[in-house]
Amino acid sequence: MALMSDAERATALRRMKSIATGLLIGMAVVFAVSFALQETYGWLQYVRAAAEGGMVGALADWFAVTALFRHPMGLPIPHTAIIPRKKDQIGESLGGFVQENFLSDEVVGAKLGSMAMAAPVGAWLSRPANAERIALEGATAIRAVLEVVDDEDVLQLLESLARKHMLAPEWSSTLGRMLELVLRDGHQRPLVDLVADRAAEWVATNRETVVRLVADRSPAWLPAVVDSLVGERLHRELAGFLAAVRADPDHRVRRSIDGWLADFAHDMQHSPETIDRVERLKHAVLDDPQLHEAMAAGWESIKTALLDAVENPASELRASFVRAVMDLGSRLRTDTALAAKLDAWIAGAAGYLVHTYRDQVTALIGDTVARWDGPETSRKIELQVGRDLQFIRINGTVVGSLAGVAIFAVAQALLG
Repeated sequence: MALMSDAERATALRRMKSIATGLLIGMAVVFAVSFALQETYGWLQYVRAAAEGGMVGALADWFAVTALFRHPMGLPIPHTAIIPRKKDQIGESLGGFVQENFLSDEVVGAKLGSMAMAAPVGAWLSRPANAERIALEGATAIRAVLEVVDDEDVLQLLESLARKHMLAPEWSSTLGRMLELVLRDGHQRPLVDLVADRAAEWVATNRETVVRLVADRSPAWLPAVVDSLVGERLHRELAGFLAAVRADPDHRVRRSIDGWLADFAHDMQHSPETIDRVERLKHAVLDDPQLHEAMAAGWESIKTALLDAVENPASELRASFVRAVMDLGSRLRTDTALAAKLDAWIAGAAGYLVHTYRDQVTALIGDTVARWDGPETSRKIELQVGRDLQFIRINGTVVGSLAGVAIFAVAQALLG
């Protein structure tokens, strides 16, 4: 059922007031006519009594209803205009009523405990149209956040986080321990293999370069033939040496590299000089202006990519999000354990919120009513319940008429 607007309520209230007032006027006309003719037509005495009782009932109930909202006829009669005078107490009482009867732990706990929201929500989410709607709303939210957030603020936040979590802590000891773990598990060996393979490949394909380097650095008085022979010999020796390193997992060069790395890992943890050099290198790298420019460019790229993805219904991001929503819906619908866990989480979270903030809700009701002025409060409440209260006036007119004719009939029967 659709809620009525204030204008519709005001129209309905005026209509009911007109009906109730019309009955009062009608009773007054009937009373006047019957009073004037009752000597001629004796039966009109009963009509007069009914009309007289109806007027009394109508006037009494009009006074009672009107006294709730204003002074009848503008007269400051005691105990009238109750709502304007007592609005603050009404607000406090209403807040207390809501807290005790709607926000109590027992009521909220019983209601939340009887609700099984996960399965219906899962069924709703598993429908493609609903998942698309969620994706659309999420895209709108992401776009709004990205448009509101200032890029400079984001970069300052990233820089402050980097300084707090990256610059402030000492890296050398941590890196040293990590290097020890790498050496212990032999993870450095593939890197040594790669370096040896690359070096061997370079030597194999650059024989002339090696020979020329020897010739360029030999004394000028040596014959060219000697330079060539020395260069060729050096090339063969380099190739053989690198082949031996590649073939022998326990080659002395490999052991030498492992020993150097082990010493370096130890110094990174215990040598003040090494620790200081590592820290200075860290600050030099992280304080490099080019790194800041790279961060700015990276954030701009991420932002542009996100905007493009959320605005494009056919993007992989949107499609993945829709699939994830539908998958979650299917799981909630079919996985009873997951649904029960989510229901329990919702009940706990809602119960916590109600328990924590119900005093604020109560205070909000009281404060809101307190901010209204008296006539405004009276008008708001009268718009809500005034139409139904007019039935009291109508009923009072009818009941008064019946009571009036009954009393007159009894009096006639007993007193003649």
